Amino acid sequence: MSCDGDTVSMTASDQPSIEDVVLGLIPGLPKVNLYNKVLSPSLGGEDYLVPFRAAARGELGPFILVIEGSVPNQNIIEGDGYWTSFGNDLETGEPLTLNWWIDQLAPRAWAVVAVGTCATYGGIHAMAGNPTGSMGLADYLGWDFRSQGALPIVNVPGCPIQPENFMETLTWVLYHAAGSAPPPPLDHMLRPQWLFGRTVHEGCDRAAYYEQGDFGRDYNSPKCQVKIGCWGPVVNCNVPKRGWMAGIGGCPNVGGICIGCTMPGFPDAFMPFMDEPTGGSLSSVLIRPYGAFIRRMRGITSMAVNKEPRWRHNRDELTSGYDPHWRAGSKSGAR
Repeated sequence: MSCDGDTVSMTASDQPSIEDVVLGLIPGLPKVNLYNKVLSPSLGGEDYLVPFRAAARGELGPFILVIEGSVPNQNIIEGDGYWTSFGNDLETGEPLTLNWWIDQLAPRAWAVVAVGTCATYGGIHAMAGNPTGSMGLADYLGWDFRSQGALPIVNVPGCPIQPENFMETLTWVLYHAAGSAPPPPLDHMLRPQWLFGRTVHEGCDRAAYYEQGDFGRDYNSPKCQVKIGCWGPVVNCNVPKRGWMAGIGGCPNVGGICIGCTMPGFPDAFMPFMDEPTGGSLSSVLIRPYGAFIRRMRGITSMAVNKEPRWRHNRDELTSGYDPHWRAGSKSGAR
């Protein structure tokens, strides 16, 4: 249940790039073989499915299972049918569901990584009113799931994933597999702590405007965008700090509001988009008198420091406070 946006996005990473990992150019990483459906060497994909079938039989390992896209609930289907499939059963010819593959592969995987908000928490497909019963991977396998490497599911949310966020996390998992790094530290939602431990607001170029109670009223304004729908103050995401590609971009930094796409409650908890966030009116009202005072005080300070000291002049008298006594003493000491 995916748009493949995360696969497309991760190819933009350059710290490290997926090519560097596969070609073995990162010191200390184990040898990595990449299997992705866009790399199928033959029409129909059966050649591509060979390692997946071997892994399902327990004949391939160790491997890291990376899931993109949300997991539908097959249990709600009455009779025949399926929500999504991946190849066919070689004996019956019937489609093999995504759920079947997860059931076979996840318990055998050395590590399991959910990439993108759909895979981590359900995302768009799991919003209220959906007919598929879609969910995140941890909802399907259980939040207490542990892989063969004794790791919980590693959730790297984003819609799509920020490229380096995924590749950096994958590299950490690979270093751990090689025995040269500890397990990656995860928060209570199984996100890498070093990536999602701070809010959008803390890395936003416009954060100082919020502190001063100075809010933009339209999308052309360079000021804080909370009043026009930005959820940055409460959303865990590092994109404003890191940028999207090559350090460039970052939603509110370039005029786009944060809609909470890395959060477990996305999209329902953040809709309707482009309306002032719930609680935003109260917080902005409370900060206005404080912000007005801060702006005034900073204005006074700015006036004081935006002029040169009075002793910088071209008159005959030296007024810098220099004391010639010290110069005389210095000369005396030199003798």
